[in-house]
Amino acid sequence: MSMSRWAQARYHLLRALSTLGEYVRLTRLDKPVGIWLLLWPTLWALWVAGRGRPDERVLVVFLAGVVVMRSAGCAINDYADRRIDPKVARTRNRPLAAGRISGTEAIVLYVLLSLVALGLVLNLDPLTQKYSLAGAALALIYPFLKRVTSLPQVWLGLAFSWSIPMAFSAETGAVPRVAWLLFIAAALWTVVYDTIYAMVDRADDLRAGVRSTATLFGDADRVILALLQTLVLATLMLVGRNLAFGRWYAAGLVAGSLCFIWQQWLIRTRDPAGCFRAFIASHHFGLCVFAGIALDYLYRHH
Repeated sequence: MSMSRWAQARYHLLRALSTLGEYVRLTRLDKPVGIWLLLWPTLWALWVAGRGRPDERVLVVFLAGVVVMRSAGCAINDYADRRIDPKVARTRNRPLAAGRISGTEAIVLYVLLSLVALGLVLNLDPLTQKYSLAGAALALIYPFLKRVTSLPQVWLGLAFSWSIPMAFSAETGAVPRVAWLLFIAAALWTVVYDTIYAMVDRADDLRAGVRSTATLFGDADRVILALLQTLVLATLMLVGRNLAFGRWYAAGLVAGSLCFIWQQWLIRTRDPAGCFRAFIASHHFGLCVFAGIALDYLYRHH
């Protein structure tokens, strides 16, 4: 190969790798906290529905689905925010906001990822497939709501928690009351951590005219978040009563409550850096609850 051809090949390879890197950043695969936040409630549901031993095929489908749907959600979110993100310090360097990839590329990537998700859900039963259609609609609508409501975090809670009824449907063929209790707990938890996330951008959002629970709550934000955190724990206690869980589950909730206290400490001055640290730490609560569920089934239900 001549030197010029080698140089051209090297150029095209580096360009392809650079574009791939931008796609990774668009889908936030380099920032996995969103995957964890979506994963933990999914695992809560799979372990409860499967009585501590979820079906292996269902588990694999849901694990893959979490990654794929979170990535798709990030792509469509950045497309919806392509004119807002450049006005916000934290997001102005995102690939789409900075002009390193086009809106068309983001849409194509979203469609491709959605097709992968469809392929995954086709491995599940018809009832779960029907639930998945509602979940896809929730995820698609969410990014556009911050223009019309101050409660987009509530909708995100519904979207991020929809894997719970899907998991019960896939495991048991039904969605019992305890599944909806878990759903409510997860949705409220999502409102908590996404409000903390929105607190990071509150000053920029107010200038840009972006609406969120953080701008809505104002100076009452910490009190309202504490009330929501209390409701999350109370709902999870009801789940434990319904399932006759014991001390391992209770220990998980105690550990989770300590996570909530730590987050309240981090956001005490409402500075963006502290709020961002609190958001990043959010998934530890989900881990604590899952550990309590898994250990309870391991030591009490077998």
